[in-house]
Amino acid sequence: MRVDQIFAEARANGTQPVSFEMFPPKGELTLERAREVASGFASLAPDFISVTYSAGGSGNSAATAQIASMISSEFNISSVAHLTCISLTRETLAEKILEFMDAGIENVLALRGDLPAGMSEAEAGDIAFPYAKDLVPALVDAGFCVGGAAYPEGHLTCDDLPTSVKHLRQKQDAGASFLVTQLFFDNEYFYRFRELADAAGITIPITVGIMPFTSKQQVTRMVFTCAASLPAPVIKILARFEDDPESLRAAGIEYACRQLEDLAAHGVDGLHVYTMNRADVAAAAMSALRG
Repeated sequence: MRVDQIFAEARANGTQPVSFEMFPPKGELTLERAREVASGFASLAPDFISVTYSAGGSGNSAATAQIASMISSEFNISSVAHLTCISLTRETLAEKILEFMDAGIENVLALRGDLPAGMSEAEAGDIAFPYAKDLVPALVDAGFCVGGAAYPEGHLTCDDLPTSVKHLRQKQDAGASFLVTQLFFDNEYFYRFRELADAAGITIPITVGIMPFTSKQQVTRMVFTCAASLPAPVIKILARFEDDPESLRAAGIEYACRQLEDLAAHGVDGLHVYTMNRADVAAAAMSALRG
């Protein structure tokens, strides 16, 4: 099923779609192992599962279509294939569209992706698809339901949140049907962002991405790669359980579950869990949201 239909039906029924993300890290997740992960997720009945993608073809890009197709065909769960544009030419995009079509994929999350090593922001402006919004029209014209990424605290390369929201509106204008946010640890950032998005005329559903933190190393990495702020409660958890990894993991998952419950109570359009391919993380989130 198309994700825009999922959101439309949920809105009509007064519910909120819950979705998961899984990833084939650097090609290490075989199709059989991906099937095991997907089976664990399928038992929780998410509304859809997204599958990540590596730019440049050196990582997991070849597996994305296979895994997304397997999720839909074998488990009857809607899937979303990620696609990054930064390394695509018009020819390779046409090839990727055919690959996705042949795999029966209906939904694509259009992303920019990381700049290739040695490429500057100035040089990126000269490539075929410098930004995700530039990729959206071609995917829509090919018949896909297309989503985009949203950044509640602003994009890493953009210091001004209103400007970041203005860029987000351009994805909607280009034809995107839904948005998925980057992770954050303080829900107030999302509520302020939602007000800006409403004021900017963004009307497509925004599903909120939350990642349970399970280690201090993971939190540190997320802070620097996603520009996510660390609120005092998270810092206190990290300090309290610095020498107790298992308790830290449990506390991190519990913190994320409370985030999800609060977001659901505040009427967000949908909830997306960055699962790290862990069925227990997905199960904890679903239990918090659906009892």
